[in-house]
Amino acid sequence: MNKTIHKTYVASFFIVGGIVTILLAINGYEYYSTPLEERFFNDQHIFLKPSGSWGHGFGIVGTLMMIIGVSIYMLRKRIRLFFNLGYLKHWLELHIFLCTVGPVLVLYHTAFKFGGIVSISFWSMVLVVLSGVVGRFIYVQIPRTIQGQELSINAANDLRENLANKVNAMVEFESKTLYKFNKLTSLERYKEITFIKALSYMMIDPFLRWKILYKINKGLRRINLTKNEKRDIITSAKNEIVLTRRIGTLRTFHKLFRYWHIAHLPFAIAMFVIMVIHVVVTLAFGYKWIF
Repeated sequence: MNKTIHKTYVASFFIVGGIVTILLAINGYEYYSTPLEERFFNDQHIFLKPSGSWGHGFGIVGTLMMIIGVSIYMLRKRIRLFFNLGYLKHWLELHIFLCTVGPVLVLYHTAFKFGGIVSISFWSMVLVVLSGVVGRFIYVQIPRTIQGQELSINAANDLRENLANKVNAMVEFESKTLYKFNKLTSLERYKEITFIKALSYMMIDPFLRWKILYKINKGLRRINLTKNEKRDIITSAKNEIVLTRRIGTLRTFHKLFRYWHIAHLPFAIAMFVIMVIHVVVTLAFGYKWIF
């Protein structure tokens, strides 16, 4: 999957997810904004109630999306037979899409009415989604290959050195810019790193990076280079700054990732166990969809 196709692949998830959410909100606004005790008299009640043809369908499709999203990602990640089936990060992106849109459909299946044991599953689902967002944030802070595999510390340092040599070989910075660039790409900056310090660096680094890259770009205008060469230098400088921060905060985010797994998994298990109970009870009482 080349860069253009990958961008289209990811963009399609945003577009589909956005369209689904907007259409559900517009179509059902009148019904879902009606007080619970008055919904029975709403014209859309027969369709949008949890057991209605649409509402029931939202639950089935949303549940299947979550089951498929979790299953395919776990198979690709843990079963050796599937290790060479596409890049892991592409499967993660599909997992995130299915496990984001799926809960949205389940939310509309409930018609925003929560109660009994199902409410435990629903709030577990909410916590799974929120913790998934946090997990994605932590995931991208760990240096990885294009396939999504985690880089060893030695491989990451070698990549950083190559980027540094590439930038320094092609650009003669003025001393002040060089000092700030080297300070921002020095691992000494992360010698006594803590979680709070790592977060503070992540908040301020984009501004520092923009300032440094602006000065580098300004300096490149005085050098006789092609547009592609200048873009390559800016990209290499940016990647070096980002990679240095990820290497420096690697141990902190590794530890945080372990804690995240401890929190994420129980919520996911609780959600699926109660979901299965809910489906079994629904079938036992004779509730059927359009079949």
